[in-house]
Amino acid sequence: MSSSPIPENEFERLQKLAEYDIDYSEMHKKLDDLTRLAAYVAGTPISLVNLLGANTQWTVSNFGLDVKQTPREDTACQYVVLQSTPLEVKNMTEDDRFKDKDYVLEDPSIRYYYGVPLTTPDGYNIGAMCVLDTDIRELSPEKQEFLRIIGNEVITRIEYEHKLKLMRNNMDELKEIQRKVSHDIRGPLGGIIGIAEILKGQAKEQKMDDFMKLLELINRGGRSVLDLANDILSDYEDESEVPDHQFTLPILQGKLMDLYQPQALSKDINFSVETGEKYQKAQFPKYKLLQILGNLITNAIKFTPKDGHVNVHLSIKQEDETVSLTATVEDTGVGMNPEKIKEITSDQAKSTAGTSNERGYGFGFQLARHLTESMHGSLVVESVEGKGSKMTVEIPVD
Repeated sequence: MSSSPIPENEFERLQKLAEYDIDYSEMHKKLDDLTRLAAYVAGTPISLVNLLGANTQWTVSNFGLDVKQTPREDTACQYVVLQSTPLEVKNMTEDDRFKDKDYVLEDPSIRYYYGVPLTTPDGYNIGAMCVLDTDIRELSPEKQEFLRIIGNEVITRIEYEHKLKLMRNNMDELKEIQRKVSHDIRGPLGGIIGIAEILKGQAKEQKMDDFMKLLELINRGGRSVLDLANDILSDYEDESEVPDHQFTLPILQGKLMDLYQPQALSKDINFSVETGEKYQKAQFPKYKLLQILGNLITNAIKFTPKDGHVNVHLSIKQEDETVSLTATVEDTGVGMNPEKIKEITSDQAKSTAGTSNERGYGFGFQLARHLTESMHGSLVVESVEGKGSKMTVEIPVD
């Protein structure tokens, strides 16, 4: 098996991709017009926008070829992220890197490839926008320049979506503060109004007119603020749908099945995602969860042989005033000895081949742990060589 290339700044590159916190299943509608335009400009039947994770190439927009994810070691775009200039392969059947790939030998029988690196403003190549053809061809300099411009626009849109998401999160934090303040106001004001009502009755019996006027002002002012608090709080109590930036256990369960079931099926692995019975309707931020769990699940699938099992269990638990999400990713794969566990938990990222000779990039676990710790969570590894591994993530979500 030929060695797959790894950029020198691979971990930083993956950190940058994780920073965008992209839901790979929801980007299509935001980029599809650019993908179609790229195919039109190049005159090719196929155009794709691909983002390269630690082990998987995620196609977040496609035209002319129905593909969502590809093992990274099988892709052409893995070579694009190594350089600052586009990659052109005029005839893939004559290129040793690609001539034996299924997409060259079989349907769709790709011959031509042109990939533009998707470079972030701070210089990281997170993927590639590429055009492909079933015929041998060559692009003119004018068309190449047009594709470069379109590639820049893809990054601009990804940046825009990221900034918009951050704005939504900040607004949500402000709304949560509003909700808490409104909730806190209602209790004391209700008590003040109740006391004012009692005192007003006593003052009336004793004909204390000035005192009654003062109590009436307190009563009226308190009710006015209480009505305002009730109005603010009702905005939250009436919400029945889960906002885009939030997950519930069932929503996260469905998302993980959609994204990673295809990888498991390709290796004939039994993949399941289960949830705890409690807190099914509880909402929690989706921030970075797909990035963390996705890397752990991909690793579990990579190191589990045919007919093995990869099981994910999700639950919410509350201890005192702390609410946390607990996720376990358990597999029946090759497992690890104590030395290997020590190696991966000591930031010594090394490449290891999977059970089907998948290329291992050694950064998936490190990235998952880095993101978990950045969210003040924990990641615990349990494994027995020859019997499988269990990764337990716990992240505060209150």
